[in-house]
Amino acid sequence: MRALVSLSRLARRIPASLAAVRSPAPLLLRHIHTDAPPPPPQDPPPFVSRILETEPSLAPSAEAEPEPDPFLDEFLARFVAAFRPELAAAFPDYDRAVLDEMLRLVADAVMCRITGADPGPDAAELSDDLWAAVWKVSASVQEAMRRDQVRADLRHYLHCDEVKEMTRFAVDVGIRGSMLRELRFKWAREKLVEVEFYRSLDDMRAKAEATSNPAPAPVPRLTALPKRKGEVKFTMYGLDMSDPKWAEVAEREAEAEAHFVPQEAKPVEGKAKKAEERLLSIDPRRGDPVPPMEEWKEEQRPKRVDWMALLERVKARNVELYLKVAEILLAEESFEANIRDYSKLIDLHAKANHVEGAEIILGKMKEKGIAPDILTSITLVHMYSKAGNLDRAKEAFDFIRSEGFKPDLKLISSMIKCYISHGKPGEADDLLKSMKDMDIKATREMYTDVIRAYAQQGMVNPAQSALRAMHMSGIESTPELFTMSIEAYGRIGEPENACGLFQHMRRSGHEPDDSSIAGVVAAFMKKNQLDQALLWLLSLEKEGLKPGVKTNLVLLDWLSMLQLVLEAEQLVQQIKQLGEEPIEIHVFLADMYAKSRQEEKARRSLKILEEKKKLLKADQFERIIRGLLDGGFSDEANKYYKMMKSCGFEPSETIEVGVKASLRMRGGPRR
Repeated sequence: MRALVSLSRLARRIPASLAAVRSPAPLLLRHIHTDAPPPPPQDPPPFVSRILETEPSLAPSAEAEPEPDPFLDEFLARFVAAFRPELAAAFPDYDRAVLDEMLRLVADAVMCRITGADPGPDAAELSDDLWAAVWKVSASVQEAMRRDQVRADLRHYLHCDEVKEMTRFAVDVGIRGSMLRELRFKWAREKLVEVEFYRSLDDMRAKAEATSNPAPAPVPRLTALPKRKGEVKFTMYGLDMSDPKWAEVAEREAEAEAHFVPQEAKPVEGKAKKAEERLLSIDPRRGDPVPPMEEWKEEQRPKRVDWMALLERVKARNVELYLKVAEILLAEESFEANIRDYSKLIDLHAKANHVEGAEIILGKMKEKGIAPDILTSITLVHMYSKAGNLDRAKEAFDFIRSEGFKPDLKLISSMIKCYISHGKPGEADDLLKSMKDMDIKATREMYTDVIRAYAQQGMVNPAQSALRAMHMSGIESTPELFTMSIEAYGRIGEPENACGLFQHMRRSGHEPDDSSIAGVVAAFMKKNQLDQALLWLLSLEKEGLKPGVKTNLVLLDWLSMLQLVLEAEQLVQQIKQLGEEPIEIHVFLADMYAKSRQEEKARRSLKILEEKKKLLKADQFERIIRGLLDGGFSDEANKYYKMMKSCGFEPSETIEVGVKASLRMRGGPRR
């Protein structure tokens, strides 16, 4: 404050007409005012060319004006701009002309102190306090100029070749967004430090050379220039760089660089930030993201890189909202959607089992005239195979093969599972055989799925053919494959082949399990050879193989159909002693008790089955209803008929006719 008061006293001594009498320096007025007043009219000095002079000009008019210093000009401009608010705050009553004259006096003193020029007799002397205030402002101005210079250098080195090369590598390895931006600035700072280090070495070398070698004599100036004819020619490495085609090459290089160097998204601030927060807080199942997206677009004026950055932030918050927003952006012109955007959305819907959502994206893709490519078709094959849509999966798979693309093991496995789930093991086996032509080796799991599908349908010969093909490909059989083949023989009722395969399984070193024993017993049951089955089981018990739960269930099913009630009840006790009580036990007992008209025992089993109705299958429902009809329990049969329908099963025509006929008769049991 004391410094400013001393300046005020100095300003009071300034006459009112000082601005008109004393012409200020043009350099200082250029920074004090926005528009400097025009200088007084003078005769123009004679033109003296510095190029044509061979010696200093002898014109008596004026001394040669020094060349302008851009750094000094910028410093004075910033200094005046920084010092003016302090003057205005200290002297609010003074008008602008007086403040400008104060600034001029201070700037003249600072200028003379910096350049070392003689201030002259009319220069104002500043006090020590005022000089302290001046140096404080000067230090802040120099620090601001230094920071701006560092920022300019960083902007320059952000686009140097080394930083671009490292940025491309970072993009290739998957670095995006804010992390990539931080890495770029880090590399630019390192480059700046390196350049400044070598620049300091060059300065030290130049100073050392300057001290060792005296300055050379000044180069004499030219008196005249030779007359030039034609255009300027500039060659580099034998190339004429003055040709206009090199300008076109530079433009094309700039365009290519724009494709390789990734653009950075604009920062989200102000109203756009608030609109984005509203967008991220929307419930995707009930809310509408379009209004905040439109507001964000209006404020941000985005390009594709800005939309992609927004999608990444939405995906990190809510995947369902990301799917909805990305679907809306497919129709946005500034987003510039391509086939990869569509395929990514289809893949996300497929992984989430949203078949309808994926088909909507596929429909929009076709409306835009974009045909699905190989990657999209592979995604569709996996999705439709998982959803059980065989026709669409086959269509996409055929398109992949028609385009000449070689399917991989995962793609073929999906198609095989789709064929098997639709009850077409033959087509799955054909696809398995065609893998040899594609030079792809099938896995044990593929062969196992095909053989199991054949065995479940009782197709023994194709199952054995697939088993032989597996052996020829170098894959050994497993106990599971033997068991499936034995069960297939059990379904078609061939006990001789089942027993032979059972013995072959034991000779191969595999220990038979309960499922394989049950398969052989099922084959005897198909032929109704109870004596042979019991003898075979006794021979196994002598060898130390005892039947388990599955085998006992097959025997219980057999005994219940033969109406051997006592033997069946003894077998039930043996099953319960093993620690298990499958629901099939009560299905067989309910059928047996109903046919033998033991109402109390039948109702006991029916009550247990009613509690576990969700575990029953269609064939089990039909067996219970058939047994109730045969035993004359028409009301119970009708009850289980309705229960079967409520569980989503469609009764067969025989059961439906039998239930309706029993309801009409209402009483008399059928013999």
